[in-house]
Amino acid sequence: MKDCVKAYLERMGYSVNTNALGIIKVCDDWYSNRIITDFHKRKNLNGVEYELRRMNFTKRCCADDANLCEIISVSPEKESASTEFINKLLTGNRFDVRYREQLEKTSATGTVGAYIYLSGADYLEDAEGNISAKGGKIRINYVDADCIIPLTVDNNLVTECAFCATNLVRGKEKTTLVIFTKEQERYKAETVVFDELGNKVEAESVSIQLGDVKPFAIMRNAEVNNLDNMTGYGLPKVYNSIPFFMAVDLCYNILYGDLGKGDKQVFINELLACIQKDKNGNPYLTPQQKEVFILLGQDGGKLPEEKTLVQEYNPEIRIEQITKAFELVLSLLSMSFGYGTKKYTFENGRITTATEYMGTKQDSVQELNKQRKQATDYITDIIHAAMWFSNTFLSTSYDVSEQLSVEFDDSYIIDKESELERKRSDALSFDIPKLTIWYLMDAYNISEEEATAMVMQKQEEEEQDTGGEEMD
Repeated sequence: MKDCVKAYLERMGYSVNTNALGIIKVCDDWYSNRIITDFHKRKNLNGVEYELRRMNFTKRCCADDANLCEIISVSPEKESASTEFINKLLTGNRFDVRYREQLEKTSATGTVGAYIYLSGADYLEDAEGNISAKGGKIRINYVDADCIIPLTVDNNLVTECAFCATNLVRGKEKTTLVIFTKEQERYKAETVVFDELGNKVEAESVSIQLGDVKPFAIMRNAEVNNLDNMTGYGLPKVYNSIPFFMAVDLCYNILYGDLGKGDKQVFINELLACIQKDKNGNPYLTPQQKEVFILLGQDGGKLPEEKTLVQEYNPEIRIEQITKAFELVLSLLSMSFGYGTKKYTFENGRITTATEYMGTKQDSVQELNKQRKQATDYITDIIHAAMWFSNTFLSTSYDVSEQLSVEFDDSYIIDKESELERKRSDALSFDIPKLTIWYLMDAYNISEEEATAMVMQKQEEEEQDTGGEEMD
């Protein structure tokens, strides 16, 4: 966050939670696979500096978490004129892609947000100095946790909030701060723009009166935040698991080191080899010989074995010990990340992931449902805010309180083959055409109309066959 943003908010009487932003920064460093200086930068026993290789397992955990809240569709619960508006809004703002990114960031940093704004609108000022907007295109601005500043938190809900972002415009930095405050149950949006020196650009700064619908949305990790001084922010799941991410990197480096030193070494006495001599008469190996042999010298060196002419050394790769260490660390990581002890585990020579484990064990459906509730509220708030903007500035008349249906992708927690086989069995066991229609839809990915037509055709053929047999 830029100093100009912090200073401006403090002049308005708000405080910026630097403690929370510091924790978020630490978690984002691990998620982004950045070098953690006080951990990845090291010195060996000889004082030589080296750098631990990074496995980036943090990204893997957050990505697997995000898989469990992927959505298939968003629509009104009942038939509504807003269906087309919702589809255009989400498609035009690349919601499918950006929402996926935000799911991962929610797991990593605990909090993400979004707010609605008008792009290309005409701003009008009345005689009393009040500014209003007309026209324009409704856009969604997606915001990461480090750019979110909760201003008022009521009953653990963020009711007033500020969002900031720094962009590069024509080669120069420009920072935008958007502040949403509430007075007499109506929201007000103040946009403040700062140049690269942190000075306010008056010509681009504007304040607009909005309505009673919250123009922003916040999605947080559903797990209770147990960290001090993080009011308004969700729990960054990465933070409590950092010791285990460190242990994963250490295990990986032990394995990497063993593999890097695993080449066979053959020591050979110069008396046994056809060795060339340099101009000073000293024997040396050719580059081709060096790929196989290591020269000991005429006296055979001081290796502890009796073989002094040719001697092999095969470094041991500690696969079994390293595998056990990985197994322990992954189990601890799984437990700390909230999915029991088998989220990541070695089984039959491979790593079982969160999605595979949940698909068979179903241990985490309760936690999953809590996070899906957060996601549903987040999506609903965004769409309702967009509807209000459309009604106010584009002269539409959508119901800003209508119930929405958010359908999630359950393929990660349901064994599709088993589910399909169950539907097939039910369709064969019960003489209910609707069950057969549902089975055909899922099995062959066809519409309900096509499946219904197939069932009706089958019934007609059976009736004709039955009629023919009775006549005979």
